[in-house]
Amino acid sequence: MATEGAYESILCVKPDVNVYRIPPRASNRGVRAADWKLDSPDWTGRMRVTARGKVAYIKLEDKISGELFAQAPIDEFPGIAVETVSDSSRYFVLRIQDDSGRSAFIGIGFGDRGDSFDFNVALQDHFKWVKQEDEISKQAQTPDNTPKLDLGFKEGQTITLNIGQSRKREKARPQGSGGFGLLPPPPAGKLAPPPSKSDNQNTQPAVEEGDMGCLLDLDSTNDNSVDAPISNTTETSDLWGDFDSVTQK
Repeated sequence: MATEGAYESILCVKPDVNVYRIPPRASNRGVRAADWKLDSPDWTGRMRVTARGKVAYIKLEDKISGELFAQAPIDEFPGIAVETVSDSSRYFVLRIQDDSGRSAFIGIGFGDRGDSFDFNVALQDHFKWVKQEDEISKQAQTPDNTPKLDLGFKEGQTITLNIGQSRKREKARPQGSGGFGLLPPPPAGKLAPPPSKSDNQNTQPAVEEGDMGCLLDLDSTNDNSVDAPISNTTETSDLWGDFDSVTQK
């Protein structure tokens, strides 16, 4: 499964991991870590997650000497090579293989929940990269048959540009709040000039309607008032004519 000549990269390293022997599955239901002997692990050591090409490897090694205890090649995730248990996020079922191809299932567990999270994310990131690489290789092998847009000029096609010619745009009149245009200003020369200072001095205050009414009422209620005779110019000349006739006699 390993690619020849591919270099090995380290995805994750956890210094403490516990290994458990798990009982055979009685049915198709999920595996429970509570069925294991969690207080007495069968082996304790270090775990390294590496990748060579598209295949990831989970290696269980001795903490001091680094001797390999077991390893599990992972070609897909999630899958049968790594399974989660149904009652905890810190325990997993791992399928290990030797060089001859024999496989067995063991249980592994982390004392810290953060270690199990890092282990899970490391595998997810690797196989996300593998999926992207597969899509890129498929696109490179599949020819692109979609029509391409040709924006170039055809033979004999020309284009005309008008440079330096601009049209004057009429300014839009501002609209009022009601949606109607503003009224135009009054024409020049139609407004009356303001009154001068001399006119203001010669003007007399007008009698208000209330005062005029009081005067009329006063004249109508006065019984002793004497109506002044109204004489015209003709009657006045006759009176003086009579006076002249008397003096001559």
